[in-house]
Amino acid sequence: MTLRRLRARLRDDTGRVSLFFAIVSFGLLTAGGLAVDGPAGLRALARADNIAAEAARTAGQQLDPAKAIPGGPKVVDPEAATAAALNYIEAAGATGTVSVDPALNRLNVTVEITYDTIVLGLIGRPTITVTGSATAEIVTG
Repeated sequence: MTLRRLRARLRDDTGRVSLFFAIVSFGLLTAGGLAVDGPAGLRALARADNIAAEAARTAGQQLDPAKAIPGGPKVVDPEAATAAALNYIEAAGATGTVSVDPALNRLNVTVEITYDTIVLGLIGRPTITVTGSATAEIVTG
């Protein structure tokens, strides 16, 4: 009788299907999340790069009028360039930083965008943060 009960217990599959289903469901949810949220994250990255490029272009147009108008060297006004780029970034709904190197007439803009995930939020990844950057250099000729 004891041997018969032991064999019956060893053949019992209770709970194994539930464990299999839980593992497979997690894998399918992750794959679905990557299929949906992956391309959306790439679009957010492209948007961050575009915003950074436009902000750098806007900042690059902020020349120092005291030097440029009388025919002097065309140099960037660092305060006006920083303010113009940050205003553009804020108007686009992003956050970012701007650095101006007046000696080289170069501007660096970095933009950060946070994307709210659709599927990956279900498995603990509610947002994806992407960073875009651009550099503008004042060239005269």
